[in-house]
Amino acid sequence: MAETMAETIAALGAVTLLAAVTMATRFGGVWLMAYVRITPRIEAFLKSMSVSVLISIVVTTTWAAGSRIWLAVVTAALVMLATRSAVGAMLAGTAVAALARAFGL
Repeated sequence: MAETMAETIAALGAVTLLAAVTMATRFGGVWLMAYVRITPRIEAFLKSMSVSVLISIVVTTTWAAGSRIWLAVVTAALVMLATRSAVGAMLAGTAVAALARAFGL
């Protein structure tokens, strides 16, 4: 399928617009938070918000994935529960996914 010039320009425009919106929200968030006094309650909210966003991304991706990814996510969750180490959980999940792929799962 050959792309037309209009399709290419539209795709580049969409990517540019999405990048601009992403940068505006990131810089805008930093600017806005400069005016907010961080109380323990706000700090707890910000910490839990990042975890809930991460979980929503992982669950959505895992739901549509194969058994190899399910096994990796379960492994990562168990390691996280046992060690409370996010880095350890990510490394364990990645290792299990790689091993499962190497063994054809």
